[in-house]
Amino acid sequence: MEDADKVFLEYVVKALVDNPNDIKIDRTVDEMGVLISLTVNPADMGKIIGRMGNTAKAIRTLLRIIGMKNNARVNLKINEPEGSTRPERPMSSPGMGASSAPSAMKTVDQAMEDLKGI
Repeated sequence: MEDADKVFLEYVVKALVDNPNDIKIDRTVDEMGVLISLTVNPADMGKIIGRMGNTAKAIRTLLRIIGMKNNARVNLKINEPEGSTRPERPMSSPGMGASSAPSAMKTVDQAMEDLKGI
């Protein structure tokens, strides 16, 4: 099943958003791999992105794992709604920067190596 990644993404996104009928997923394949473009209702963008982008990162990680099973490089592009404006980011307070990220965080490659040992 070559578009298992698209089916998976649709399932996950529909479970997260309030307007599942507004979801649009485009899948393109080229020499660089698979690019999946996701468009959702502007009101649902926060649910897809998540706090500090964690939900989007998790979805991208899972899509890459599905891609690895199918020998494909899968990338997710989340389209920003037309006319949207991004609020200015507040300056990070001490202890809240990237340097405070837990050292237990693993890259996708490290996680895949761990899974190979199982």
